[in-house]
Amino acid sequence: MNDLSRRAESDATTRARTIGREEESDLGADRLLVDVANYVCGYEIKSRDAVKTCRFAILDFIACALRGSCDPSCAKLLGPIVPGMSVTIGAHVPGTEYYVDPVTAAFNSTTCARWLDYGDAFYGAEWTHPSDVIGAVLSVSEYVSRLRNERGLSVLSMRDVIVATIKAYEIVGVLALENSFNQIGVDHGVLTKAAVAAVTTSMLGGGRLEVMYATSQAFIDGSGLRCFRHYPCAGTRKGWAAGDAAARGVSLALMTMRGEMGYLCALSAPVWGFNDVFYRRQDIVLKRDFGEFIMENVVFKPSFPSEIHAQTAIEASFRLHPQIIHRVDEIHSIAVHTTRSAVRCIDKTGPLSGPADRDHCLQYAVAVALLYGNMTSDHYEDSVASDPRVDELRRKILIAENPQYSADYVDPDRRSCANSVQVHFKDRTSTNKFEVEYPIGHRRRRMDAFPALEKKFISSLHKKFPPERAGFIFERVTDAQVFDALTPMDFMELFNATPHPVLLPPMRAAPGVFDYTPIDNRASTLGLRLTDGNSARAVEAEAVQQA
Repeated sequence: MNDLSRRAESDATTRARTIGREEESDLGADRLLVDVANYVCGYEIKSRDAVKTCRFAILDFIACALRGSCDPSCAKLLGPIVPGMSVTIGAHVPGTEYYVDPVTAAFNSTTCARWLDYGDAFYGAEWTHPSDVIGAVLSVSEYVSRLRNERGLSVLSMRDVIVATIKAYEIVGVLALENSFNQIGVDHGVLTKAAVAAVTTSMLGGGRLEVMYATSQAFIDGSGLRCFRHYPCAGTRKGWAAGDAAARGVSLALMTMRGEMGYLCALSAPVWGFNDVFYRRQDIVLKRDFGEFIMENVVFKPSFPSEIHAQTAIEASFRLHPQIIHRVDEIHSIAVHTTRSAVRCIDKTGPLSGPADRDHCLQYAVAVALLYGNMTSDHYEDSVASDPRVDELRRKILIAENPQYSADYVDPDRRSCANSVQVHFKDRTSTNKFEVEYPIGHRRRRMDAFPALEKKFISSLHKKFPPERAGFIFERVTDAQVFDALTPMDFMELFNATPHPVLLPPMRAAPGVFDYTPIDNRASTLGLRLTDGNSARAVEAEAVQQA
């Protein structure tokens, strides 16, 4: 680039920033953009509960991604957008050999994790999957760390990833509490996109203004339809829609950090703004300040994959399985009481087009759980769906809303997701009504959830890696002190399908839960300082040979 081009680019960047500041001071930036920027750039994470839960959330994301990468229908979407392309500084996709740019890595990782609908969820007026942001956070953190490492600067730690993840969860969830995009027929992907754009801009070095710019661009993109999640259009796009939103958020962050301007009235602009165009001329409501609430209250799916509103119905059906399995031919009807949101989202009758349609059908979930007493991703495949008993039971299931369940669903002190199931037989007898108020991944059942999440994680590792390597990974990342001290580079290397040898630094003596020291990027994972011309891997190999 010649001097004239550099000067022109610099002048354009300066003008963009000046215009942005004038808009902020003269016209006033949208309150939401200001609140997001203040939170991302200035809020200090203090909740020990949120930090602990976030570690589980990240590992659960990896578990889901490893499982998803094994599915052929998911695997065909992975890799660089243009086959054969490669990058020097990029990010890994868990469970694969792919090393791609951070935008593509965000798409790949998030798509793998969402494919089997086994990840966490949060529900309010809108239904969301906060873990959709983790693929972007991990990809950008690895990319930034590798870039800084090349320049001789200190790199990030997984503790930095935890902080960024908590903040991204909070943005997604707080916006979902009071704003129902599903009521107007558009998808919640805009929440993922906005949260990713905000947090990754900060990770890339942006300040308040840059965070506002990137977030405004996410809302200008708007939101797509959600027809692909519902009959008659339900299909596999719901497996990669989150990846698409996450990748777009990273792309907007990178564009902003190259000097692209933002639009600080993007939501409130009359006629042309987000609120008027996408939200029926209503303002997006924030009734809760950003903090750590969402991470503390996120709902995991540690035991079986399904849409979140079906989790308690499946659990209730498991309990009924021993009572009905020998009397299937005698069943007259099955009464299921649920929430208004479940009726709206997953009450489906008629033909189901495939796994993507089945895992969002309450009747299918209940029928399979009653018949098999178990639920895995395989139960959504044709081999199980072709069992004639499944459709026979589906036709006998009667779904009804329980107003109390719906009220408790939105009650901030309860946030339940209740279902009850009762089976009635032809001889006019019936089972007891089994009611489950809180899914196993709910905050009120964390003592059940955390061990189940660990079991899910190690099971996912064994699906992808040999036993010795699976045990090696599990031992290290489930130790909080080691987890926090890892660099994103070394963390992601653990899950590479063809990894380099990974050696962890020695344990420090009993530090406090919030005490950590970022690892100097000029040292290898053995703590050895690098010299010119030597790579970290070469130094480590030499040290191992000497040992």
